[in-house]
Amino acid sequence: QVQLVESGGGLVQRGGSLRLSCAASGFSFSSYGMSWYRQAPGKEREYVATVTSKGGSTNYADSVKGRFTISRDNSKNTVYLQMDSLKPDDTAIYYCNVRMFLYDYWGQGTQVTVSS
Repeated sequence: QVQLVESGGGLVQRGGSLRLSCAASGFSFSSYGMSWYRQAPGKEREYVATVTSKGGSTNYADSVKGRFTISRDNSKNTVYLQMDSLKPDDTAIYYCNVRMFLYDYWGQGTQVTVSS
């Protein structure tokens, strides 16, 4: 079965950096684009970034463009989210996502808290 396990969250000060990881299993990882989403307290889940199946193309939400970098290592079945210049507004639970046959799979999420 599809499993997505996020890690790397934590508490960081404004302007700091974190690197999130998402380890995937149960499907042909290198065949699918992978995405990150986030959900802040009291808000709906929102899109953050996507990387295509071979890593050749990426897309970002305007709110994180220029600060976050999504990447993947298909030899490790892992997708990453490098987050730099973090702001308090980036505080959220970050989720890894893969969409297969119009169905979304999600990990359990990892908490990122940015203090001011």
